[in-house]
Amino acid sequence: MAAHPLAGQPAPADRLVALPRLMADYYTSPASAPVAFGTSGHRGSSFSGSFNENHVAAAAQATAEHRRQAGCRGPLFLGFDTHALSEAAFRTALEVLAAHGVVVHIHQGGEYTPTPVISYLIIDHNRRRPEALADGLIITPSHNPPQDGGIKYNPPHGGPADVEVARWIENRANALMDDPGAIKKMPYSRALKAETTRPVDFIRPFVRALGEVVDLKAVKAAGLKLGADPLGGSGVRFWEPIAEEWGLDITVVNKIVDPTFSFMTLDGDGAIRMDCSSPYAMASLIKVGGDFDLAFGNDPDFDRHGIVSGGELMNPNHYLAAAIDYLLRHRPGWPDGAGIGKTLVSSSIIDRVVEGCGRRVYETPVGFKWFVEGLARGSLLFGGEESAGASFLKMDGSTWTTDKDGFCMTLLGAEIMARTGQAPHELYKKLAERYGDSYYRRLDSDLKDGEKDALKTIDAARLIGAACAGRRIVDAYTAAPGNQAPIGGLKVVLDDGSWFAMRPSGTEPKMKLYAESFSGRETWAAMTAEAPGLVFG
Repeated sequence: MAAHPLAGQPAPADRLVALPRLMADYYTSPASAPVAFGTSGHRGSSFSGSFNENHVAAAAQATAEHRRQAGCRGPLFLGFDTHALSEAAFRTALEVLAAHGVVVHIHQGGEYTPTPVISYLIIDHNRRRPEALADGLIITPSHNPPQDGGIKYNPPHGGPADVEVARWIENRANALMDDPGAIKKMPYSRALKAETTRPVDFIRPFVRALGEVVDLKAVKAAGLKLGADPLGGSGVRFWEPIAEEWGLDITVVNKIVDPTFSFMTLDGDGAIRMDCSSPYAMASLIKVGGDFDLAFGNDPDFDRHGIVSGGELMNPNHYLAAAIDYLLRHRPGWPDGAGIGKTLVSSSIIDRVVEGCGRRVYETPVGFKWFVEGLARGSLLFGGEESAGASFLKMDGSTWTTDKDGFCMTLLGAEIMARTGQAPHELYKKLAERYGDSYYRRLDSDLKDGEKDALKTIDAARLIGAACAGRRIVDAYTAAPGNQAPIGGLKVVLDDGSWFAMRPSGTEPKMKLYAESFSGRETWAAMTAEAPGLVFG
């Protein structure tokens, strides 16, 4: 699809969200949609009645009930990002949690909290206090547009809730939505002063521990000039303490926090979206990227990363491949026998890199929750998604976070430069020369009637041996090879290693078509043109 005429341009005034109406709808609009946990929690907008006070209160009480049943006697870490609905939802959640007597740790001073910080705090607490397990709630719709809100639960393992836990909370929340009188809450002013509400410094513990996962001493010694763009997100006030603690030269190129995100350039579809993997959304940083040895951006909850190397935004798959190759060659403390986690729609160059380093690939459906257990137990060294989200073990092989961490992934780019003298894009270029260059791109289209059901019932085996883009199909499957979990769609592999995958979006009425060609852009174009007919024809 062609980019919107205003893609990459500053957001016009008429595209900014009407904050008074958005907030009024949060408190007064009827709920026209249920609580629905997708790939990472419940998301929606008060404009559409899919994210309002009732949704959040119900989800918070369901969480309180679940953690009590699960025996979580430690604190619940509660954080929120910079979306307008996030602060309102934070207050609603605290009203409910306090009324249920849950000990809640919040960031002192009303500060925003990145997703990886919550994950780190949960893991760190539970390592020290296993008899009083902690968990967390994060109020964020990730990189979604300014009018959206979201809430996600991280159990004691620190990562996104698995399918079973998410379904329990979702079902209980929807039962409460049908009986709002059963929701117990107290006024925010009382909840904030409750004995169970404990303001804590979330910044310093995380900042001081960063040197355990990334070699920041090497970055300091190299004297690299780094540029960081928080994209108005929750990590905006983390970069200066990181620079101070570790003696790094980091310039925060944009310190603005504005819930309309008026400083953003429009994404490829003309929407305001804080997607740090999009060259359109990252246009402002790319413009000044040449002023730094390395520049990087993050989405509002800082679980994604965007790397500007050599003055251009790296393809997320390319950076994942470069990061994995580097880490497997520079982490002698990592355990033998452990593998690398990747989603099945990530680049197959990752498979080739991992095999070249003598490790195994663990391929899963879309969603970081599939990597949580492996990262927690050390059976996975690294887990990464094609959508620019990843995390990895500490240098000694212990767990860092079990949720995506945009801090460690961006600072890793600086470590790569400091220790190899190569920029991340230069490292990837060498990998492409060794393992083959590819053309990778995703196409989104409106979800047509019957397509979702057709993917659920498709006989993938019937496609094997058929032709696509002039090549033979050698494999087709609907369950991920790593864990045999249903992928919610289909992946098809050609005889040269090229592939395509189709799955409906978990958050929008869209069909996503991913494709990677190892035989040039023309093969990619042919694959994407023929794929719908092969699957639905």
